[in-house]
Amino acid sequence: MPSARRALAVALAAFLLLSALLSAAPAAVADPPPPRVELSAPQAGKGRDITVSGSGWRPRTLLMLLVCGRATPAKGVVGGTNSCANADGRAVTTGSTGSFSKKVPVAEPPVPCPCVVHVATVMGEQQAVDAVFVVAGHPTAPLPEQTGGGRLAVLTSTRLEGDSGLLVFFGAPPARTLEFTVGNLGTDPVQDPVFQIGTAHGLFAPQWEEQQWRGTVRPGEKARITLPVQLPAGAHGDYSISVKYGTKVLAEQPWGVPRPWGVTVFWVLLALVVPAALFRIGMAVVDKVRPPDPRHARPSRRRGATATATADGTASDTAAALPWLMPDAAPCAPSVSSAPSTPGAPSTTSAPSAPSENRPTTKGHS
Repeated sequence: MPSARRALAVALAAFLLLSALLSAAPAAVADPPPPRVELSAPQAGKGRDITVSGSGWRPRTLLMLLVCGRATPAKGVVGGTNSCANADGRAVTTGSTGSFSKKVPVAEPPVPCPCVVHVATVMGEQQAVDAVFVVAGHPTAPLPEQTGGGRLAVLTSTRLEGDSGLLVFFGAPPARTLEFTVGNLGTDPVQDPVFQIGTAHGLFAPQWEEQQWRGTVRPGEKARITLPVQLPAGAHGDYSISVKYGTKVLAEQPWGVPRPWGVTVFWVLLALVVPAALFRIGMAVVDKVRPPDPRHARPSRRRGATATATADGTASDTAAALPWLMPDAAPCAPSVSSAPSTPGAPSTTSAPSAPSENRPTTKGHS
């Protein structure tokens, strides 16, 4: 009997161990490997190209590749993308396996090295990897000291200062300046703090962008912070601007952006002007290629012949159609000589003219 109980206990323990192993195996398999980035060369000068390749990223994900200064893989990019050569950055989309390969031109960042090639996702869950890179000939400076005793808190409400220009009415990116006051509640000064500005549209998650403020906030003091905020071109609707320092969201500010009606007016005018211009051009082409109509050509020749006949002294069609305008359609008046009359000279009055053949005769006379 004890042996039976011992066997049952062993079987139960084996069953529990097997169940634990089976439940832990899928979890171990489900953990994806961390994203990785490799460079074709660890050092290059300005104007050269390097190949950046990576693996372990999410499939079909848009990535941005930047050469940034004042950064290390351990501390990240101090100052955010303001420390990167944004004009020479590149974008790439990962494949179905989460890998990519892209050539990136080497450019000098606006701040000194140490430098890295910064690879980060554009949308969705934030993922970023920094690979050490040396820009040949670019100056190098130590990273600013970061103390952990400082603690910032927002003391006043945030405000968006500025207004939209005329170009925003036609779809230009809206821009504002986010202003707020922070105080250092810690025991150590905070030098050149790096804030994260998040922009969210409607119910979507905010897109974060790092921005560095130049200055030092000493313990017990406060400072006025101003950070630029810009939305994409054509943005309109209800937006929310968030400010985060470290892992804590300090404040949020709503922003209602009006619709750029200038773009709508432009497309409406384009829809009206283009068809009208095409119609006019088409009518001009038809008039050029259409053969002349004979019905319009005969009257012009008849008018030309009439004008020629009139110039030669012959009777015109109009004169023939109007007999009362003929010279002999009315009795002629006696003509008087223009010469002065002398006493005793015979009279020079002319005799009445004979009736014309075309003159109508009275009834009973031939």
